Amino acid sequence: MVIYSNSRLSTFEQCPLKYRFRYIEKIPSQIQSIESHLGSIVHDSLEWLYLEVKKGDTPAISELIEFYSKKWEEDYNPETLIVNHGLAEEDYFNKGVKFLIDYYVKNKPFDDNTLEVEKEIITNLDQGGDYKIQGFIDRLVHNLKTGEYEIHDYKTANNLPLQEKINGDRQLALYAIAIRELYGKDKKICLVWHYLAHNKRICSRRTDEQLNQLKEDTIELIKKIESTANFHANKTVLCSWCEYKSICPKFNREAIEKQENLDKHPKVIK
Repeated sequence: MVIYSNSRLSTFEQCPLKYRFRYIEKIPSQIQSIESHLGSIVHDSLEWLYLEVKKGDTPAISELIEFYSKKWEEDYNPETLIVNHGLAEEDYFNKGVKFLIDYYVKNKPFDDNTLEVEKEIITNLDQGGDYKIQGFIDRLVHNLKTGEYEIHDYKTANNLPLQEKINGDRQLALYAIAIRELYGKDKKICLVWHYLAHNKRICSRRTDEQLNQLKEDTIELIKKIESTANFHANKTVLCSWCEYKSICPKFNREAIEKQENLDKHPKVIK
């Protein structure tokens, strides 16, 4: 049985060939983008902050930036891809500093009753347990004022989506299904996104009907993936950040023959 994640589902929707490279062929990533590195280090820093708070010790803002700086230096690879040639590593590093300072000032003293950070969830989409979803919640909060469980997610991208798009987001809604399985199906869930580049918090909620429909839609998508034989490349603006661009037949002529051979002998997920 394959346990799916929202990332796995989104990869297939974005580009079936990328899906095959990553999840079927299991080809190691060729590169890491600077945006990915920035997001990872910012997430690690906020995770550390809340873990310290849960211990009863609220770090000073200088300590948070010190942790971020050390983590950045430890994990940074000089070969990291920077697509925007108008920016350098230092520019992205400074972005992260600003994200963390803005977040710290806005949310201090961090007393919202955080239960867990980086909480792993695995939940069934069907009664038989044939379709499962796995994921990690950036931060889970039990809001004692509203009684709601809050699923928090940090975003470091520059774009700020409209509320309509937020209301259709799949990832946190799938997490909401898992949290209701853990704490009770009658529990109210609030989905919370922190768009750090804009220092803005956006919230959304789902009805029972919406969550049930999401289960059905996700199962149908999984069935589509599992019945796919030819994983074609889908060329989009996102290709510039793809870790498999160097071996993709859309960009590398030498990869065309390999692509054609794989299409003749497809590997279908069981």
